[in-house]
Amino acid sequence: MTKVLVVEDNLMNMELVTFILTAGGIDVTQAFDGPEALDKIKEKTFDLILLDIQLPGMDGIEVIRNINTDKVVLNTPIVALTAHAMQGDEQKFIDAGCVGYISKPIDISTFVERVNSYIAGGGAKPEDT
Repeated sequence: MTKVLVVEDNLMNMELVTFILTAGGIDVTQAFDGPEALDKIKEKTFDLILLDIQLPGMDGIEVIRNINTDKVVLNTPIVALTAHAMQGDEQKFIDAGCVGYISKPIDISTFVERVNSYIAGGGAKPEDT
């Protein structure tokens, strides 16, 4: 079964993303902030990390920096799941270590397909697979 870590501090967003992914046959582990996410990746291997960028305390970019120092997790694709959809933000996330991003609000009809395409592509952008 595909395993995804969802890092999201907003309870309603977390519930929605978890519901959609679980209904799509994906095993979801939840983390509500950066430190919790870093603890979860030490406990379990994931096929993908969906990471909110605006997190309390340790933001998503700092979480990525911490993940990128862990050789075991280094090859796990990280996708920013964020409301930041301004021009230039995608490149900022990619430069930080993400393979792409999915903007909020999410498109419920294509969300699982997009997540699976990042996983199937080994982190390649969906349009590249």
